[in-house]
Amino acid sequence: MRKGEKHSSGFEDVRGNNFGVYLHYLKFCFTLFAPTEENIETVCAACTQLHLALEEGNMLGNKFKRRSILLKTLYKLVDVGSDLLSLKLAKIILALKVSGKNLLNVCKLIFKISRSEKNDSLIQNDSILESLLEVLRSEDLQANTEAFLYCLGTIKFISGNPGFLHEMISKGAVEILMNLIKQINENTKKSGTCLPNSGHLLVQVTATLRNLVDSPLARSKFLSISALPQLCTVMGQYMGDKDVCTNIARIFSKLTTYHDCCVALANYSRCYALFLNLINKYQKKQDLIVRIIFILGNLTAKNNLAREQFSKVKGSIPTLLSLFHTFHELDLHSRKPVGEGEERSKAPRRPAQAEDVLIKLTRVLANLAIHPGVGPAIATQPRIVGLLLATLEYKSIDECEELVINTMATINNLSYYQVKNSVIQDKKLYIAELLIKLLVSNNMDGILEAVRVFGNLSQDRDICDFIVQKNVHKFMIALLDAKHQDICFSACGVLLNLTVDKDKRAILKEGGGIQKLVDCLRDVGPTDWQLACLVCKTLWNFSENITNASSCFGDEATNTLLALLSSFLDEELALDGSFDQDLKHYHKLHWETEFKPVAQQLLNRIQSHHTFLEPLPIPSF
Repeated sequence: MRKGEKHSSGFEDVRGNNFGVYLHYLKFCFTLFAPTEENIETVCAACTQLHLALEEGNMLGNKFKRRSILLKTLYKLVDVGSDLLSLKLAKIILALKVSGKNLLNVCKLIFKISRSEKNDSLIQNDSILESLLEVLRSEDLQANTEAFLYCLGTIKFISGNPGFLHEMISKGAVEILMNLIKQINENTKKSGTCLPNSGHLLVQVTATLRNLVDSPLARSKFLSISALPQLCTVMGQYMGDKDVCTNIARIFSKLTTYHDCCVALANYSRCYALFLNLINKYQKKQDLIVRIIFILGNLTAKNNLAREQFSKVKGSIPTLLSLFHTFHELDLHSRKPVGEGEERSKAPRRPAQAEDVLIKLTRVLANLAIHPGVGPAIATQPRIVGLLLATLEYKSIDECEELVINTMATINNLSYYQVKNSVIQDKKLYIAELLIKLLVSNNMDGILEAVRVFGNLSQDRDICDFIVQKNVHKFMIALLDAKHQDICFSACGVLLNLTVDKDKRAILKEGGGIQKLVDCLRDVGPTDWQLACLVCKTLWNFSENITNASSCFGDEATNTLLALLSSFLDEELALDGSFDQDLKHYHKLHWETEFKPVAQQLLNRIQSHHTFLEPLPIPSF
């Protein structure tokens, strides 16, 4: 070296210490000649050392003077064809902030490697994920659309492995991906049209997010950054892209099974019109429709405001009716006829595609019917009620339990409303005939729903006459022994309605009805004051013309009633249950407002018509 000449290695360290970096660079270069399978590991180790040296020397990025020379060397090594080495090289190349075609090529390289599941461990060990997320975070989307597409494709593959989820989410994947969606939304809004490749990008982004939402941490992030409205915006802008809409529907399907996420989406009022538009556009696309209907079922399950907002969207009920008709027809046509001498299999099976939509749809209708402003309107719709009844006619509970139960629940909720022009009330006797099929089934859930409907319909005198004529009352009395509080409650409600009619009170003496009511009071009273209240009301109606308690109820039942009612009306004894504070308040409220008034009246009536005198023994002569 001539005097006065200054040789620069190109590895200038701002701290003035470039010897270590230079040494690692030389060591790296010496391994480049004719790499073979035997020395791949040596080359990979050198790559790792070089990366660390560049990082320590603050020479990553695009400011390093000999960057182009290093990149050419790295690109040559890619041709070796080792996935392990290629990932090491790609990580350095990305860290050197390449752009344009170079960025595209390295993203393609990583994508190719990620397509094989066997390389998941290589990807995880090399932390290439962080480099890819950095590309999405820092590079310009519009200038690098194709590179982003390959980058997102890799991240989607990675997200399919549960082992990567925590790392992805902790490194900001949710925020980065949602920021991309926000950019695409804004670009689409500005241009007034969907930009080239944006649909392909969104398919990859939404497919990745679909995998991430299985994590509680991801769901928390979705809520904190208000991701749900952004996803709805994408759905609206890309309604013509079925793949994008299906992916987002799958995201919402998962999210709405969690209360906080469900509430967040329900509160975004624009989602209801959006979902209805999707139903109208893709009415025969079962895979998308079934998810949209499932989401609506979740939103309306426990949220009265959601029921109201949905029903206020123009065309909401007609859209559901049209969907019901479409899939009802599909289900009818898909049924295989039973040959002569054959029986339908009673073995459990997975619902068919059309059935699956009908299951979700009847759940939505049942939920909507709970709202006092929506239920009565649906009850007056002949086509909806007609389809519900047609479903019960051709579908047995053994064939598709969930569909029959949901259909019954809808009819039950609609039968609650005593409104003019109610189709349910108009067809009440036909419905009662259909209910008997369920009462004699071996399915307790089906029996419960049938009894609930009878509970509402039996407020009508014609139905009460039907119940007695068909001996349904005997079934209700027998159900008091069911040891199932919901069934006992509903059966007792039917018996209460029957005893409103003086001519029908004697039926309680059939099948030991009085004793069963007393036993029911004894068994469930302290845990269910509403059921205890129903029992007392039924016994009150039955004993309206009482002259003697023992002749009315029987000696044993009378003595048991006196003891039970006296005990249950003692507040300290009655409310001495092991409930938490909230339940205690709720429990006490029902005891005070529902049970206590009627129980006290019944006790007074029994005491005033009962003699406590002991009969004298017959004297001997």
